[in-house]
Amino acid sequence: MTFPENLKYTKEHEWILIEEDKATIGITEFAQSELGDIIYVETQKPSTKELTKDTVFGTVEAVKTVSDLFMPISGKIIETNPLMDLNPELVNLDPYKEGWMVKVQIENREEIQDLLTAEEYKELVGY
Repeated sequence: MTFPENLKYTKEHEWILIEEDKATIGITEFAQSELGDIIYVETQKPSTKELTKDTVFGTVEAVKTVSDLFMPISGKIIETNPLMDLNPELVNLDPYKEGWMVKVQIENREEIQDLLTAEEYKELVGY
């Protein structure tokens, strides 16, 4: 199980890559392993509407369950992963690269302080 040090994490098992005023969001390797085979990913489309931290921005459907996706920080979705429509299994195969879900324009940088480090997330999930 990998926990990239350059990412931040949430207690709800999303990861976030901060790049200046933008962020890429997906679910962690731990989360996808717990869910099992991902068969469908649905996210909100890019919009000028700001989504606040902890707002549901989509769902991940696995063979046995459906799980909500939560915004780790406030922002506007500016891009969705076009590969998710045809290849949702990328979340299982490569959760930190090809399996990303949305990119957002960060609205409140102070919220980044509330996210977990890789070490804190590892401790949360028992590694």
